[in-house]
Amino acid sequence: MQPSDEDVGTPVSVKIRERIAAARKRFNANDNIADFIEPGELAALLDEVEVKMRGVLDSLVIDTDNDHNTANTARRVAKMYLNEVFRGRYVAAPPITEFPNAEHLNELMIVGPITVRSACSHHFCPVIGSIWIGVLPNEHTNVIGLSKYARLAEWVMGRPQIQEEAVVQLADLIQEKTQPDGLAIVMEASHYCMSWRGVKDMDSKMINSVMRGVFLKDPNLRREFLSLIPKKG
Repeated sequence: MQPSDEDVGTPVSVKIRERIAAARKRFNANDNIADFIEPGELAALLDEVEVKMRGVLDSLVIDTDNDHNTANTARRVAKMYLNEVFRGRYVAAPPITEFPNAEHLNELMIVGPITVRSACSHHFCPVIGSIWIGVLPNEHTNVIGLSKYARLAEWVMGRPQIQEEAVVQLADLIQEKTQPDGLAIVMEASHYCMSWRGVKDMDSKMINSVMRGVFLKDPNLRREFLSLIPKKG
C-alpha cells in the first residue's frame, strides 16, 4: 500500500505520536517507544531532529554557515541523541538468554560496579555513575550472564532519566527476567546539572537503592549486601 500524499508530508515524529496515542500509551522521557517505530523511521526521525536542532542553533545566534566548528553540529547532535545517549528510548530491549537454575543456586550474588551513563530529564546534562546489583536466586530463578546485567542497565539508562526512577525501572526489568527471592540495587552517580550549572558543586553525588523481596525483609541479608560493596566515592 502506497502512502498517501498527506502521509508523505507528515513529520515522522507526528506519525509515531499518533500510534502511541491510539494505543493509549505514554511517551515520557524515560519510556521506551520502540514498539511504535516502523522500519526506516529512525533514520527519518534523525533527519527531522537535525532540522529542528539547526533551528535551535539559529536561535542561539550561532553562524553555522560560516563557523567551521558548528557547520555540522546539528547533525552530530541529532545522531548523538538518537543513536547514543537516548538510544534506550528508540530500540527494543537487548536479547537476554535465560537459563534454568540447574544447580539450585541460592547464595547471594553481586554484580558491579557497572558504569552507567545517562542524562537528567530536567536539563539533559550528563549523569555518570556506578550500579551494584545483588541477587538472591532460588531453584526456580532464571540465570542470565553477568554481561547481560550491564546491557540491561545501559538500555534503561540510555534515556533522559532521574536517578530515582531509573533504578526502579532497572529493578522491575531484572525482577521480570529472573524472578529471584531477593533483588537489591544501589546506584551512585554524579549529576552534571549540579556541577556544570546551578550551584556548580563538583563533589556532590547521589546514592539511592531499591530493595525487593528478602532484601527488604531480612536486615542481615541487606547488611551483608551493603558491606560487600566496595567503599564508594
